[in-house]
Amino acid sequence: MHDVISIGSATKDVFLISPGFKLIRSKDFPTGFGECFAYGSKVELGDIYFDTGGGATNSAATFSNLGLKAAVVSKVGKDIYGLEILHTLSERGIAIANIATDRQHKTAYSTILVMPNGDRTILVYRGASANFSDQDFHWAKLKAKWFYLTSLAGNLGLLEKIFNFSKKNKIKISWNPGSDELKAGQAKLAKLMKQAYVFNVNREEAEKLTGKKEIRQIFGVINKLSPGFNIVTDGAKGAYLSDGMLIYHCQARPAAVVNTTGAGDAFGSAFCAGMILKNDWDYALRLAMLNATGVIQKMGAKNGLLKHLPRQSDLGKVKITILSSK
Repeated sequence: MHDVISIGSATKDVFLISPGFKLIRSKDFPTGFGECFAYGSKVELGDIYFDTGGGATNSAATFSNLGLKAAVVSKVGKDIYGLEILHTLSERGIAIANIATDRQHKTAYSTILVMPNGDRTILVYRGASANFSDQDFHWAKLKAKWFYLTSLAGNLGLLEKIFNFSKKNKIKISWNPGSDELKAGQAKLAKLMKQAYVFNVNREEAEKLTGKKEIRQIFGVINKLSPGFNIVTDGAKGAYLSDGMLIYHCQARPAAVVNTTGAGDAFGSAFCAGMILKNDWDYALRLAMLNATGVIQKMGAKNGLLKHLPRQSDLGKVKITILSSK
């Protein structure tokens, strides 16, 4: 029996760092900004860094670091990067028996363009991760108290089977959906959100899902769809949590930002770990903020993760306040 099984993508990541990457404001980009470099030019890189990534492996690393018995359900290609992911997880004590191998598609690969301020743009080849199906699951072997569910490249059919399986086997779900799942919209996701014990998205995703901009209005929509604990992360502005009654704001910790990749995975998985360990949202929220703060100070999505449970004095440094109703 595992404490938690992480389900989602497993990738090979390469981080490219250059002062030549520029940020420009433009309505041509969905976010209002574009990360650019001169067309036809040769852009010098200040540094390059390789790592493994993906929501499933990043979250499992947090669970293992914090003393939980963790496993990963994912799919990799039959190639050197797939072998590296399996080896890396095994070294961390994470079970890999439920990771499928794809003989037709390569292991998922991300090229991450890192700005001098730590922000990034990710170029994604989904590869084997996008060809994940219920046939890749050894359902009888999925024995766990919790599922930590990340992006499944928009495979709503597989999502529904996972939720049905968890309900039948009384497994709690912490769900951090990917952008492809969120594109399905409220109507298609409502049934699944109703079953999630923890629902976790970032501010941009929350705005698109709800059609609202103000945080209280965002939770007004999400809380009606998801009766559990709902989280909206907001980068340097911290994170918000609602228990269905009140909204709490968790202030971001001061940190020198090197790279923001993996911060969402670090936050969500540590919150889940805190709930598994103590079933206390206040403890879990503090643990999540400390884990995410560590990640953004290191290159890669795993290097800055907490290596053990923090001291009470460190948890106490995280400021949590109740958001006013106005």
